[in-house]
Amino acid sequence: MSSAISNVRPAPDQVLVDIVDYVLKTPIDSALAYQTARNCLIDTLGCGLEALEYPACTKLLGPVVPGTIVPNGAKVPGTPYQLDPVQAAFNIGAMIRWLDFNDTWLAAEWGHPSDNLGGILAVADWLSRNAVAAGKKPLNMRDVLLAMIQAHEIQGVIALENSFNKVGLDHVVLVKVATTAVVSRLLGLSRDEIINAVSLAWVDGQSLRTYRHAPNTGSRKSWAAGDATSRGVRLALIAKTGEMGYPSVLSAKTWGFYDVLFKGQPFKFQRPYGSYVMENVLFKISFPAEFHSQTAVEAAMSLHRQLAAMGNSAEDIASVSIRTHEACIRIIDKKGPLHNPADRDHCIQYMVAVPLLFGRLTAADYEDAVAADPRIDALRDKITCVEDPQFTRDYHDPDKRSIANALTVTLKDGTVLPEVVVEYPIGHKRRRADGIPLLEAKFRTNLARRFAAKQQQAILAVSLDQQALEAMPVHEYVDLYV
Repeated sequence: MSSAISNVRPAPDQVLVDIVDYVLKTPIDSALAYQTARNCLIDTLGCGLEALEYPACTKLLGPVVPGTIVPNGAKVPGTPYQLDPVQAAFNIGAMIRWLDFNDTWLAAEWGHPSDNLGGILAVADWLSRNAVAAGKKPLNMRDVLLAMIQAHEIQGVIALENSFNKVGLDHVVLVKVATTAVVSRLLGLSRDEIINAVSLAWVDGQSLRTYRHAPNTGSRKSWAAGDATSRGVRLALIAKTGEMGYPSVLSAKTWGFYDVLFKGQPFKFQRPYGSYVMENVLFKISFPAEFHSQTAVEAAMSLHRQLAAMGNSAEDIASVSIRTHEACIRIIDKKGPLHNPADRDHCIQYMVAVPLLFGRLTAADYEDAVAADPRIDALRDKITCVEDPQFTRDYHDPDKRSIANALTVTLKDGTVLPEVVVEYPIGHKRRRADGIPLLEAKFRTNLARRFAAKQQQAILAVSLDQQALEAMPVHEYVDLYV
C-alpha cells in the first residue's frame, strides 16, 4: 500500500511571512535605535580597519579573479578594492568579524548582528553608485541604519528562544537569513519575491559549528559571517530574477528545516519584531574577546592592579576560580594546547591569564609571539570554571541580560583575595553612559591605523553627527574610507 503525499503547494510558513512583513511594513521610529545603529556602524567599520593589519585576513580580500574591475561596484573600506556586491559583502563581512571585536547578541543563540553590515553596505553602495550613474537619486545612510536595525532585529529575535548551537549549527545561519531579507528590500523585490528569497536562505546548506570548538577551532570562524552575509546577497539577487521559493521550507514533513536540522521542533518567539535588539545590543569596547569572557577579563584587569599594589604578581598565584554562567562553560572553558589565534580567543583561561600577567588584552596577544610565553600556559593550568545557576538565570532574564563572571584568586602563601564580580560589561546597555565615549575613542584609534589626520577628521565630522550622517549619500560616505 502506498500513502500518497499531497502535492498541493501550501501557503508560506508564518515565520517567513512575519520576517517579510516586518521589513516591508513595520515603521521604525525609535530615535534610540537609530542612535545606537550609528554607534554600531562606526564601531563595526573600525573593527574592519583594525583587521586590515593582519595578513591572515587581508589574504582573503579582493576580487575572486585578481585584477577584476567592476564599474560602479561597491567599495571595500580601507582598501583599493571595488567589487561586485556579493564579493564586496564577503570582504567587508570578513574584515569586521576577523578580530572578534564587533557587537554581540547573547540569548538561547549567540551571534554578532553587525555581521550583516557586510551585505547591507555593499548593496547600498552598489545601488547608490549605479543610481548616480543613471542620473537617479542614491540611497542615504539613514537607509543603511534602518537596514541594520532590521537585520539586528531578525537575527536577535529568532535567537532569543531558539538555540542553533544545541543542534550543532552555527549562528551565521541567522546572518544569512537577516541579510537576505533586508537586502531584498533594498533591491526593490516584491513581497512574494522576498518570501522566496528568505525561503532560499533557510533551504540552503547551513554551517556546522565545528570550526568554533575544540579540537577543530580555526580561522573559518573569522570569515564565516562574511560568507553568510555574501550568500544572503547572492540569494536575494537570485530571487530578484523571479526564481521560485519553497513556502514550507521550515515546516515540510521529513524534508523541512525543522525535521532535518531542528529535531522536529518549530521555532519559538518571545516578542514581535521591532527595534529591541539594536537598542539592547552589546558592544565589545575594551577587549577583543569572545563576549562570554568580557566581564572575566575586566575582573582580571582589576586583580592585576590589586596584585601590583600588594607587591605581588601573577607568578604568585596558586589558583584562580571563575564563577560563571553555563554558556561560558559550553563555549570557551578549554584545557590543553591552543593551536592558533582563533583557538586562543575562544579559551577563557587564556583570556584571563594574559591580563593577570600583563595588565592588558589586545588582538596582538592572541598571536604566536605572545602565546609562546610559557607563563601563560602555566597560569592557564591553574584556572578552573564552575557554573553559578543564578548567573545562568540572569543571563537569560530579558530584564537583566547579564554576562556575569566572578574571579577568586588564591596565592601560593594561602592568601585568598576578595572575589571580584562583574555582572555587566562596559558595552552593555546598562553601562551606555560609560561605554559610548570609549566606543568613540576605539573608532578614532582604528581610523588612525589607516588614514591621514585630514581624512580621519572628515570621517569623524560626519560619523559623530547623527543628522549629517543620516542625510549623506551612501557612496559619498564610503568614499571617505578609500
